Amino acid sequence: MPVLNDEVPDEGDYDASRRRGEFDDITPDDFIRGSGHDNPPGWLDSSDIDRARRQLPIVYVEIVPVRTDELGRISKVGTLLRAGDDSAIERTLITGRVLFHESLREAVARNIAKDLGDIALPILPVSLQPFTVAEFFPTPGVSEFYDPRQHAVALCYVVPIAGDCKPQDETLDVEWVSPAEVLRPDYLAQMPGGHDRIIRRALAWAE
Repeated sequence: MPVLNDEVPDEGDYDASRRRGEFDDITPDDFIRGSGHDNPPGWLDSSDIDRARRQLPIVYVEIVPVRTDELGRISKVGTLLRAGDDSAIERTLITGRVLFHESLREAVARNIAKDLGDIALPILPVSLQPFTVAEFFPTPGVSEFYDPRQHAVALCYVVPIAGDCKPQDETLDVEWVSPAEVLRPDYLAQMPGGHDRIIRRALAWAE
């Protein structure tokens, strides 16, 4: 069991070796962004996260960014242009891990800002009920979703974007097209790993 409120741990507790008060000077933001000195307890460096990906399912959020009209209907769907592992340009969605000590709402907002910039102005829903859950496997054919790096469980959301988008991080550009155009077979063929199926489910859910 975890140590809560500085209780004295029993032998065998996973955090029994931690000193009392270890978290006293750490804020919630430190768990998400780092303390500015050393990362707080629970963070994983690149080798640790690679090992975790080989051994554990990793929780993700996946966001379909949309523009809506005055009645709240989807008028445009956004896809991100990125360079794939083979340097070919491919389309994808906003995707990212849920970090340690981060709520789903914070994870959705952070990953949108990471890809679309700080003035994208996402309109987060009151209830963060995903429209679907996509389970990505590192082995092709196990499910309709594939990620060669890991077994990932992605909670999928449709999020309206009200502001201006400035591509960030690995995003080369953001393209907005109508729902009819995004469902064209040649368009969906540019979205590997099952992201085309997430787009289809998102639009069916939003009808």
